[in-house]
Amino acid sequence: MATFLYKLGRLAFRRRHFVALIWVALLTLAGVGAASAPAAGSSSFSIPGTEAQKAFDLLEERFPGMSADGATARVVFQAPDGEKMTDAANKATVEKTVQDLSDGSEVTSVADPFKANAVSKDGTVAYAAVSYDVSGMELKDASKEALEDAAQDARDAGLTVDIGGDALQAAPETGSTEIIGIAVAAVVLVITLGSLVAAGLPLLTALIGVGIGISGITALANALDLGDTTATLATMIGLAVGIDYALFIVSRYRAELTEGRDREEAVGRAVGTAGSAVVFAGLTVVIALAGLAVVNIPMLTKMGFAAAGTVVIAVLIALTMIPALLGYAGRKVQPAGEKSKLFGRRKSAAARTKPNMGTRWASFVVRRPVAVLLFGVIGLGAAAVPVASLELGLPDDGSQPTSTTQRRAFDLLSDGFGPGFNGPLMIAGDAKGSDDPKAVAQTTIDDIKGLDGVVSVSPAAFDKAGDTFTITVIPDSKPSSAQTEDLVHSIRDEGAQIKSDTDADVLVTGTTAMNIDFSQKMNDALVPYLALVVGLAFLLLIAVFRSILVPLKAALGFLLSVLAALGAVVAVFQWGWLAGLMGVEETGPIMSMMPIFMVGVVFGLAMDYEVFLVTRMREAYVHGEKPSQAVVTGFKHGARVVTAAAVIMMAVFAGFIGSSESMIKMIGFGLAIAVFFDAFVVRMAIVPAVLALLGRKAWWLPKWLDRALPNVDVEGEGLRTAEDRKNADPDEERELVSV
Repeated sequence: MATFLYKLGRLAFRRRHFVALIWVALLTLAGVGAASAPAAGSSSFSIPGTEAQKAFDLLEERFPGMSADGATARVVFQAPDGEKMTDAANKATVEKTVQDLSDGSEVTSVADPFKANAVSKDGTVAYAAVSYDVSGMELKDASKEALEDAAQDARDAGLTVDIGGDALQAAPETGSTEIIGIAVAAVVLVITLGSLVAAGLPLLTALIGVGIGISGITALANALDLGDTTATLATMIGLAVGIDYALFIVSRYRAELTEGRDREEAVGRAVGTAGSAVVFAGLTVVIALAGLAVVNIPMLTKMGFAAAGTVVIAVLIALTMIPALLGYAGRKVQPAGEKSKLFGRRKSAAARTKPNMGTRWASFVVRRPVAVLLFGVIGLGAAAVPVASLELGLPDDGSQPTSTTQRRAFDLLSDGFGPGFNGPLMIAGDAKGSDDPKAVAQTTIDDIKGLDGVVSVSPAAFDKAGDTFTITVIPDSKPSSAQTEDLVHSIRDEGAQIKSDTDADVLVTGTTAMNIDFSQKMNDALVPYLALVVGLAFLLLIAVFRSILVPLKAALGFLLSVLAALGAVVAVFQWGWLAGLMGVEETGPIMSMMPIFMVGVVFGLAMDYEVFLVTRMREAYVHGEKPSQAVVTGFKHGARVVTAAAVIMMAVFAGFIGSSESMIKMIGFGLAIAVFFDAFVVRMAIVPAVLALLGRKAWWLPKWLDRALPNVDVEGEGLRTAEDRKNADPDEERELVSV
């Protein structure tokens, strides 16, 4: 591996014009493809294998005019104090609004509140249900404007009017904090590398990589049914790893220059050593992201593959474009203090020999490994405590900020009709195999009415063939409550009994039931996913480190950091700690996909730091140093860069906390705090402490496994053999042979 990458780096350095031209051409082609591609619609949401999805598919087949996936809106009216919606003037205003809404080209139906029994018992609240023949993201701006104009006209007439549903759904906005995150990354790079040119290279290549990735996603969005969240996730991951991977190669190149090598040789060695770490770190991220396909939810699978593609691009750019740009930069990227006017004169001999912060910290950990290990484990354990009260769910309009019209409409409906009105359950009955479909429908209604937690059950509505029916059930609890989930399971139990008695399928669907099934599917997939991702990465790291205990320690450290990060997410987004600081206006259940998503992404990113830091230790150990000294050497060369990389990644992820989309906000915070825990507690404290305690045992590998594993040579021993072995110390040679 090291020898191949060494040759690739030198080739890219010599053919820098050609390499740069290729990447610019790819960026241009991707940009043209994105600009000429048809606009993407709303990403479809399906959960294969669940009852809610089966019922949804049945309704699509038997009730084709329902537009089950079309946008909906609930225009909610509230009468002024002391008045009723049934008053003549208020009734006339509502009827005019209904008429105005009916004229829309994409509107399939508008239910008049006074004909559809959609007026609250106290007469103060009413709503008009509007259905469209396209999804919320495909709805034309003219239709949205007509909806808002009709509501405004009713407000002008004296009513309080708000609009719920997904008809006014908008693409998430990340806000200015994303730019701030990139700016922080730039500052960290300048401070770390001491050169504006050296700092600019990782930023430039990361932006080019993300540009290619996002343009490709945009170009394929319509054909592959990709949503806005897919591009946001790819941007988040692509920026973070793109900057980090380039930083590690630039940093190693500068170190090789310091040792007196010429520029081409320094590039080759940097790509051969740090580039090997980049390849395997990238592979762990790709495995973790692509592994999301195990969950068998198309939306999540597409998000994972799109983000994994962006990571692959980041790796390729780091291995080829960085060497090419280093050829253009000359010695302007040399270590700080050598020629930098910005950062001062040449360092004195005393300054050059003084141990750096990484060396001093590693020396302390090696002297006090037990104390450091206990402190790190207890600290992360305390941060993970809130996980015990983790509540999972999917956000609805009730979790939106109170400043939004969707949230106000949600609250008005809850006040007027009860909390369960915002989460009705749709019962789909397939009585095609039954002798008397109407009797099946009536039995279903009677059974559901007898259950606890049911406010009302609508009459059955049949399709044209008369063998399929729908029933609407209103619970007495809010959509995201445990009581509503219990009711769904109770109805399904009744459906199983009806199936055995009449051979008719009675299925529960609707948004609330879909959310419940989604959460259950995510929970069921967590253990298989964790086993797959950690298992594959464990095998990969065994080949990289040629050790059993080092990969095992890496996996256990990851579990600590991800549990601590989930605990922090619960504390902020569920308990409300520091919610105002994070811009969280409403607390509630944690998104169902958050645990499995964090397991995947955080595992991949955690292994980045493990590979970059521990390969330096492995390299020092293979080259003859004692285990404890190898730990110190690894920190001497890698701690500063790993710290900078972690701060950069945290800044990039934290930049997405300003998103208007609650899912993106939560993911940004969760990944940022996870990187903090993993980089600064696990990799910087727990890892060296464990390695110091294990000593030579850390690098033990059974001889039969050593012979079976391929020699990936991440530490660059092949490069050393080609040039340096003839000058090596005889004692060190014997040490290498024994290793």
